[in-house]
Amino acid sequence: MTLEEIHGQQPMPAGNDWMQGAGTALHELLVSAQRRGCLTAGVYESAKLMNVDPDNVAFCLLAADQEDEGDIALQIHFTLIQAFCCENDIDIVRVNDVAKLAAIVGPSEDSGEPRDLHCILITNPNEEGWKDPALEKLNLFCEESRNVNDWVPTITLPE
Repeated sequence: MTLEEIHGQQPMPAGNDWMQGAGTALHELLVSAQRRGCLTAGVYESAKLMNVDPDNVAFCLLAADQEDEGDIALQIHFTLIQAFCCENDIDIVRVNDVAKLAAIVGPSEDSGEPRDLHCILITNPNEEGWKDPALEKLNLFCEESRNVNDWVPTITLPE
């Protein structure tokens, strides 16, 4: 009996198909979370939220383009956020295309200005928790990644 059979889930697709599925699930999750008002964008805003209410954080996304890789301050923030997420059992992934992320999330609703999308948190909208199928797929993806010692997997967003 496999883990999927025990939990009533489909077996994990192999290779690139599973990665594309994770990218699609992440896209769906971001759209759904933004619609529900459960999305916090920005390194500073995310750090404040994690400090105040870490139990309410359901998922974390770190995003950096090629030019961000040389930003030492941002990399230090990422290291601290990753450590916090691991300590508090928050699933976390990375995305290497901030432009695609900006196209999904869009500008700030308040000011219309571009947002800091280097860190995005998805929070639970209420006390009962959030039963979003995309979030469940991403949680399974993160669990499977940890099983092969990939603690912060990188996801490619769909075109």
